[in-house]
Amino acid sequence: MTGFLLRRFLQAVVVLFLVSVIVFVLLHLLPGGPARAILGPKGTPQQIEHFNHAQGYDRPLPTQYLLYLKRLLTGDLGESYKLNSPVLDLLTQRLPKTLLLTVVSTVIAVAIAIPLGLFQAVRRGKASDYAMTGLAFLLYATPVFFLGLIMIILFAQVLPIFPAEAPQGESIGALLGDVRGLVLPVVTMAFGVIAMFSRYMRSAVLDNLTEEYVRTAMAKGQSHRRIMARHVLRNALIPLATLLGLYLPTLFSGALVVESMFNYPGMGLLFWNAAQGSDFPVLLGVTLVVGIATVVGSLISDILYAVLDPRIRSVA
Repeated sequence: MTGFLLRRFLQAVVVLFLVSVIVFVLLHLLPGGPARAILGPKGTPQQIEHFNHAQGYDRPLPTQYLLYLKRLLTGDLGESYKLNSPVLDLLTQRLPKTLLLTVVSTVIAVAIAIPLGLFQAVRRGKASDYAMTGLAFLLYATPVFFLGLIMIILFAQVLPIFPAEAPQGESIGALLGDVRGLVLPVVTMAFGVIAMFSRYMRSAVLDNLTEEYVRTAMAKGQSHRRIMARHVLRNALIPLATLLGLYLPTLFSGALVVESMFNYPGMGLLFWNAAQGSDFPVLLGVTLVVGIATVVGSLISDILYAVLDPRIRSVA
């Protein structure tokens, strides 16, 4: 187990290094260079020259990358010239709120998708299976913004049960203080995840039901419920665990849309506002964080994969 985790960790470090290189390249692909992007079209040649010298952009590219890497390791992600605040501070304020939204919606979605997929697999070919399959395909094919609009129209206007705007506040406690305001954003994000995960769960259960160990357990006289709970469910969760880690980038893209629609003060809304204002340091900072989260999510999925199936450790 230790060797498996060490190999996966070293691979994650290499990928993180590549992510930093990609973000560094994106920084230099900005229109007119970093100085022009930050100082704007009104920046004079003298100001641009002074900025490049102060930031080290007049040095050779390898030296610039080393300086950039040093700033990253010390937590310096630059400064937002629109909000006049360090990018790291902005991300530190917004990231926990986005995590709250994505974690709560994902936990709810998985808690519904697992028994739903299990039920569909057991009832394969029945009317209930076809109905749930059709609903899952409909939800999966529906864009997040359209789901959000339906939620707002139905439950904030036609039936004014929940507010159309997400709760506002500087802390997680302030957001949790208005649970009603969290309902629509969380449900909007959860719907798509439920549709996707339930389909994966159904397929995984059906695949495991044809395995030899199931027939062996049935021949030994074990009950159907015991076989499903102790054997099939555990093995069916393996692809779901992998999917959870690799689904992080998709979750962020969903959070970006949902936060923009419901004015939720998270990292997605920060990215949206930065894109509208061409605040490149914030855009690159968020891109770096999402890249790191993707790598960490992949590492977590590998660990879960090994925990659920010890055979993976021996062949990995």
